[in-house]
Amino acid sequence: MPGLLGKKIGMTSVFSADGKNVPCTVIEAGPCVVTQIKTVEKDGYAAVQLGFQDNKEKHTTKPLLGHFKKAGVTPKRHLVEFKSFEKELNLGDSITVEMFDGVDFVDVVGTSKGKGFQGVVKRHGFGGVGQATHGQHNRARKPGSIGACSYPAKVFKGMRMGGQLGGDRITVQNLKVLKVIADHNLLLIKGSIPGCKGSIVLIQK
Repeated sequence: MPGLLGKKIGMTSVFSADGKNVPCTVIEAGPCVVTQIKTVEKDGYAAVQLGFQDNKEKHTTKPLLGHFKKAGVTPKRHLVEFKSFEKELNLGDSITVEMFDGVDFVDVVGTSKGKGFQGVVKRHGFGGVGQATHGQHNRARKPGSIGACSYPAKVFKGMRMGGQLGGDRITVQNLKVLKVIADHNLLLIKGSIPGCKGSIVLIQK
């Protein structure tokens, strides 16, 4: 599906036509530049590679510098590939948020906020073990038994336990597009999307 790279600006709210206050996320979508066009004959599949956000030459590897020079564009910080663009594109073409004019719903891919090592109550919603009184003093937020058995004498794979929470790639589908502000490359999407402010997100039709 065709799409764009963008940056999450933050959240706000707008009033709908019937006077309801609708929460929305503001995304700076594009402009993205075409850095490579892949074909079935040469690469085995057809796709368009887009670059987003300028990067300094000293922070770009030499192979990538040659890649961008061949495309005739400045070094970019983020690269992504999309398929099935409606119109034919050439190297160096710029794609703006205007591609979402008339689009009602989009899918957004982002990286959720990392929360470090968390216990089972926060990570999996466990209710805790036992009562809060009657001599209990150190087991309120513990996982309890993790499967005592004589055979096989091991903990089964997939057991819900404490561990790393967040920092995952998450896709949220069918988010309503509220407004496209082409002058400032902004896209207003109903509801929340994964990631912190300033994080890079991928928006697909």
